[in-house]
Amino acid sequence: MHKVGVLALQGASRRHVEALTALGAHAVEVRTPQDLSGIDGLVLPGGESTTISKLIDLSGLFEPIAERLADGMPAFGTCAGMILLAADVLDGRPDQRSFGTLDISVRRNAFGRQVDSFEADLAVDGLRGGDFPAVFIRAPAIERVGAGVEVLAAVDQRPVLCRQGPVLAAAFHPELSDDLRLHQLFLED
Repeated sequence: MHKVGVLALQGASRRHVEALTALGAHAVEVRTPQDLSGIDGLVLPGGESTTISKLIDLSGLFEPIAERLADGMPAFGTCAGMILLAADVLDGRPDQRSFGTLDISVRRNAFGRQVDSFEADLAVDGLRGGDFPAVFIRAPAIERVGAGVEVLAAVDQRPVLCRQGPVLAAAFHPELSDDLRLHQLFLED
């Protein structure tokens, strides 16, 4: 991927742009449907999932992103971004929409509130160079994994990193570490 969009409506978009740029990608912030033009992939960052969902609708981005994802555009969702990609949000608001691109069921804030934030060194399947330093902040958890989903890492036997086709999703914030290997994995897929 050469040109990668980072959804920049709310949440931790700047650090993703910096990580992608450091890896040689042309990273652009996505705020309008026109910003999707010419991108090869999309990062959906952390933040507050219901707020991001509402802003996606208000900005007119839901249908264009949904169409691009349905056509096979690679995506990388982190924390709230994983919730936005999930087929089922078990405890979302009734008006909250997700793209349903990833055959998983998630529970928001499953690891606890802000005060329960933590870091964990994750053994990630297929990732060379040792464990990945993951930062969990009000993190969601995957409660169901569909047949076509590959679980790449877990915490206490709960999946926290998975992939289905060109879609990668993490319950944590890889952009908050200096380790760029997950962003590299996304760019290589």
